Amino acid sequence: MRVVRVRHQDIDYYGELCDSETVRLWTNAPWSQGTATDRYVPFLRSQLLAPVTPSKIVCVGRNYRAHAEELGNEVPSNPLLFLKAPSALIASGEPILLPPESGQVDHEAELALVIGKPTRRISVDTALDAVFGYTTVNDITARDIQRADIQFTRGKSFDTFCPCGPWIETDFTPYDVAISLDVNGEERQSSSTTQMIHGVAELVSFISQTMTLLPGDLISTGSPAGVSALAPGDIVSVQIDGLGALRNPVMAEI
Repeated sequence: MRVVRVRHQDIDYYGELCDSETVRLWTNAPWSQGTATDRYVPFLRSQLLAPVTPSKIVCVGRNYRAHAEELGNEVPSNPLLFLKAPSALIASGEPILLPPESGQVDHEAELALVIGKPTRRISVDTALDAVFGYTTVNDITARDIQRADIQFTRGKSFDTFCPCGPWIETDFTPYDVAISLDVNGEERQSSSTTQMIHGVAELVSFISQTMTLLPGDLISTGSPAGVSALAPGDIVSVQIDGLGALRNPVMAEI
């Protein structure tokens, strides 16, 4: 099932993308006791929204060895966790705004997952049972601010710094999947989820030992190598096989 969140006639809905033209509306998010209705709306005449409204966005740093090395960092022995503000979320197609406080804003292509049920201290063996589906995130980062602050919160959480979508796919296997990113058609990142140091099940289990994961929470699993700075006028596109393309224009914040 391909789950989208759309705005139609000024009302926000969760729905199932039946084909490239039609959305079947749901009463609520599928992970919040939502059920399918008999109402359909045209996809292309609806505004696409970020597919989740999470209580928290949990991100994993340095989860690809080559990315850690390109930034001069050691690979951590345990998953390196940080939080990104939910207010940073935007949909595919919405502009990434470059804030005046930063002189270097980088892209980071990432596989993300959506939690489907309350999850606390789950084992690695059963961790995937807690996953509702998968989507794509571009973990936009004010790199100069991240380095200056040492911790990640401010550099990762500016408004528009979490493009997500275009949808959530439930029929998806996160192993050995190609992940790439291009800027203005030029490839900048190209890798596979086989290169992740800590896999999806391990990450869900590890995070749940610290915090309760709630339905709709978003976990972004880390970026491969090839990150680079964005500039006004750029078009950045993240592609993960089976999850569609997450495309966003880049603008200077005025």
